[in-house]
Amino acid sequence: MASAGVETKKPGNDNDFVQLGNPHVATMKEDVLYHFSLSTSTHDFPALFGDVKFVCVGGSPSRMKAFIKYVAVELGLDVPGADYPNICVGTDRYAMFKVGPVLSVSHGMGIPSIAIMLHELIKLLYHARCSGVTIIRIGTSGGIGLEPGSVVITRQAVDACFKPEFEQMILGKRVVRSTDLDEQLVQELARCSADLGEFPTVVGNTMCTLDFYEGQGRLDGALCSYVEKDKQEYLRAAYAAGIRNIEMESSVFAAMCNACGLRAAVVCVTLLDRLQGDQISSPHEVLVEYQQRPQRLVGQFIKKRLSAA
Repeated sequence: MASAGVETKKPGNDNDFVQLGNPHVATMKEDVLYHFSLSTSTHDFPALFGDVKFVCVGGSPSRMKAFIKYVAVELGLDVPGADYPNICVGTDRYAMFKVGPVLSVSHGMGIPSIAIMLHELIKLLYHARCSGVTIIRIGTSGGIGLEPGSVVITRQAVDACFKPEFEQMILGKRVVRSTDLDEQLVQELARCSADLGEFPTVVGNTMCTLDFYEGQGRLDGALCSYVEKDKQEYLRAAYAAGIRNIEMESSVFAAMCNACGLRAAVVCVTLLDRLQGDQISSPHEVLVEYQQRPQRLVGQFIKKRLSAA
């Protein structure tokens, strides 16, 4: 039975295999990952995914396909003319691509969308008997007090009240999970960015909200019950609390990975400084280059890890 309070217990991690926080799955005759259009009765998960060591997730299917193409080239696994087909071709909910030990998956926008994807992704890794997996969210965000194009490596995901927790109602009861991320992984990614030396990178907290407009203090939505002064006070308080960017997926991502014992990180580029405005005004080609920055950083991280193996 779900209960109130902070959930801190993690499942076991024997032999570093991916574990679930749900004993019922092991007793199921068939597990249908409906939103991936995959099933344990029709797909050989260990054969398809057993070698996965790195999972990168991001909002849009096109961005995650671009990422797998980039990683294929960086790892020397690119095949001329390769199309990298969508593994989840039977559904339009999510897209999934794979090259070597790297899996790239889209998650849509917002907490509900990424949460559904993560339930099925973690079960996929479990059924495939994957071990030693690192999972990283790469995406875009609004910055606070940062130059647009800066990359933020998240230390803690916090909610709109600046608390490092994710709250969910389960069976009518309030359950709170920790949103801490792997500090060793944070520092490893920071060193990789320093090695690259291509763009400004900071380590800071990330605020995860339930909404893009009022939830993030914007003045340009269809509804707004506050003024510029209120917005500025809120964002400056967030900055004082160590928050450097705002997005809509990091809290549940951190909470679910934490609860299943997965090493996880969040790497997002900022598209604007929210202290200076609410609308993204950079030219398209500039935004495209910004969005490639987390990909380049994570690609460098993966290459470095594999070369040390």
